[in-house]
Amino acid sequence: MRSVLPKLRRLVRQAFRAVKYLCYRLFLLLPIDPYLAVYTAYWGRGYRCNPAAIYEKARDVAPRVRGVWVVTKEAAATMPPDVSYVVEETLQYFWIMARGAFFIGNVNFADYVVKRRGSVHVQTHHGTPLKLMGVDSFVHAGRKGEGGDELLRRVSRWDFSIAANRHSTEAWSTAYPGTFESLEVGYPRNDILVNAAPEHGERVRAALGVAPGQRVLLYTPTHRGSTANRFAGHLDVAALAEALGPETTILLRTHYFYEPAAQRSGTGSAQVVDVTAYPVVEDLYLAADVLITDYSSTMFDYAILDRPIVVFASDWEQYRTKRGVYFDVFDQSPGVVVTTQAELVERFLAGTVDDEAARRARTSFRNRFCALEDGRASERVVRRVLLGERTAPAAQPVPAAVAPLAARR
Repeated sequence: MRSVLPKLRRLVRQAFRAVKYLCYRLFLLLPIDPYLAVYTAYWGRGYRCNPAAIYEKARDVAPRVRGVWVVTKEAAATMPPDVSYVVEETLQYFWIMARGAFFIGNVNFADYVVKRRGSVHVQTHHGTPLKLMGVDSFVHAGRKGEGGDELLRRVSRWDFSIAANRHSTEAWSTAYPGTFESLEVGYPRNDILVNAAPEHGERVRAALGVAPGQRVLLYTPTHRGSTANRFAGHLDVAALAEALGPETTILLRTHYFYEPAAQRSGTGSAQVVDVTAYPVVEDLYLAADVLITDYSSTMFDYAILDRPIVVFASDWEQYRTKRGVYFDVFDQSPGVVVTTQAELVERFLAGTVDDEAARRARTSFRNRFCALEDGRASERVVRRVLLGERTAPAAQPVPAAVAPLAARR
């Protein structure tokens, strides 16, 4: 009997799933709801990133359009109380997926989702690319390109692809070849970095338990594609905190693909705060005086603030060979590039993470990658996509950057 019950449960689940998929096909026979927008981020992980910024702006600029989020069962508990959502694979989910007019996500919707005539799909992406993406990555270093056909079928559903800058437009055109329109308008999620109140970062620091007067470093190592799915960063954050002294606090934010905090090094130090689970990375940018990263797209977003950025490129040759990159981070640095922890410490102690050479490099980097980030990217997307306006508000020169918190003391 014990061996039969699991099989019976599996058969029941499969039957229910088949019924729901059948309902989806039937729902597709109903008219599209022209005022229904469906949002998702990071495979249903919650209310985040570019889709969240677009959703919030749509409430003001296109209030007739009703937004509903698709989330996992686990993420449902994290949703804001005033945001409508459905849990994926439920009957309610299939109803909105069949009748939605707008589909806005920073990843692809499920492969079985049918793009109906008259519906509009928006791929917001979730970072300016340094490493090769999509088809570009499939054929890098002699790879055979498996998976390309499936990817192109997903891309064929896109009507719009959001680009934060000209570099992204060019990268997406080869990584995701398709007939979509590129919306080169800046990143909606970065609007807050321009529009935030001066005290925003201080409030975040207080919420994280950071004592007043601390110099805060945000460390954001990227995912390296390890099958072990564990954080194996090349920077010893506990040793760095000790070397820089008690007035320094390090916020450690690993990639969401990694396992829980117990797998991460350095979190035993009182000066290291694990903020991987903190839901809004833009808050952490505003709270930090300096960003330390390796090859993460966080460098492109943080550069908007015009605060010091250090790239810890200890395995650059291996990374560029294995993953492939669109440009050399040594040639187009966002500030300072180091290859050893000793050099990193020396740079901080000598104050050269923000010397004249670093500022020149950062200015050039901002001019190339942040020129559209004027705080109105969300509005441009909403007006073009949800309201169908052919002429969205033009991007304005990037405002003067907010000074680092430490510099304001």
